[in-house]
Amino acid sequence: MTTATENTIITDSTQLEFATFYISDLLIGIDIRQVQEINRHLEITEVPHSPDYVRGVVNLRGRVVTVLDLRAILGLEPTRITDKTRNIIVQADGEHVGLLADRIADVVLANNENIESPPANVNGIDSRFFKGIYQLDNDLMVILDVNEVVNISNNEQ
Repeated sequence: MTTATENTIITDSTQLEFATFYISDLLIGIDIRQVQEINRHLEITEVPHSPDYVRGVVNLRGRVVTVLDLRAILGLEPTRITDKTRNIIVQADGEHVGLLADRIADVVLANNENIESPPANVNGIDSRFFKGIYQLDNDLMVILDVNEVVNISNNEQ
């Protein structure tokens, strides 16, 4: 098995923890150390003239947090808000950002040596947004490169 070396996920730890969620039928994992909290859909204030993938901002205990539509960034149809939609607050590049997820899944423990490099695309999505893939018993988890997602949104605003 090839391990993800460029954009290596984590540190010297052999066991990694990922908070997982679904975007459509794609299981996505984020290094749990980047996740600040997971909220039900909060009252989002739209930002005029912002790109389609910026859903708006929320006030999170006095902090203004930009909420990104991860589906839109990944080239999918925009998120339809339901009772299962969650806002995952992550820290990337020194800022807090919200990522909309269709629904939350479990915390996954993964062995670092079993994480493989992502293919050129996953379900038609450009691999630059992913750090690696990890095969579970009955699903495939792709590991999101949160910094890449935040950087693309910062560069295009």
